[in-house]
Amino acid sequence: MSNPSASAQPYFGRPWIFIRGVPDMRYLPPEGPAEVAFAGRSNVGKSSLINALVGQKGLARTSNTPGRTQELNYFVPDGYSGEGADLPPLALVDMPGYGYAQAPKEQVDRWTRLVFDYLRGRATLKRVYVLIDARHGIKANDEEVLSLLDKAAVSYQIVLTKTDKIKATGVPRLISETAERIKKRPAAYPHILSTSSEKNAGIEELREAIAATVEGR
Repeated sequence: MSNPSASAQPYFGRPWIFIRGVPDMRYLPPEGPAEVAFAGRSNVGKSSLINALVGQKGLARTSNTPGRTQELNYFVPDGYSGEGADLPPLALVDMPGYGYAQAPKEQVDRWTRLVFDYLRGRATLKRVYVLIDARHGIKANDEEVLSLLDKAAVSYQIVLTKTDKIKATGVPRLISETAERIKKRPAAYPHILSTSSEKNAGIEELREAIAATVEGR
């Protein structure tokens, strides 16, 4: 793992901890620190990316079982009391994966309602990072989520995952194609990030993007 750059050091320069799983809006932590959330299809690599981001292998639980994350999972840097002036500078929110066809309909409906209520009602949410598997590109249910984010007027940015699984020459083309597909979407941030958790590629760029988002740069 690489050490965080100077701009990302205040956010990623110390260990992180899991603080809460949120099954519905009643259990959300009090609004305080800036939040960035991670969305993506089941098995897109959200947990692996969060672990790479904070440099801790076991923080977010990874699973080969699609649809395992059914709550909003909150992570913050360790060492903050969470009260008054001692709030953490940032919280990461791992959102439930979507697009798992075998999940019962009522479970899918509950996830969808939780996610939309969170997106629409969370003033401290600065940006959603929508993870797209580089092997598949944007699929129909990704488009649905992007439309939901546009409707909720929440800023979001595309992060390509698992870029080590495709030919290196295909990455620039995929970035270009993805940028073209989102350019008319009102809430989409135009710059596409590409990452590989396995190879630790693009992780520092993502850290810096998060720091810039939190600081309004």
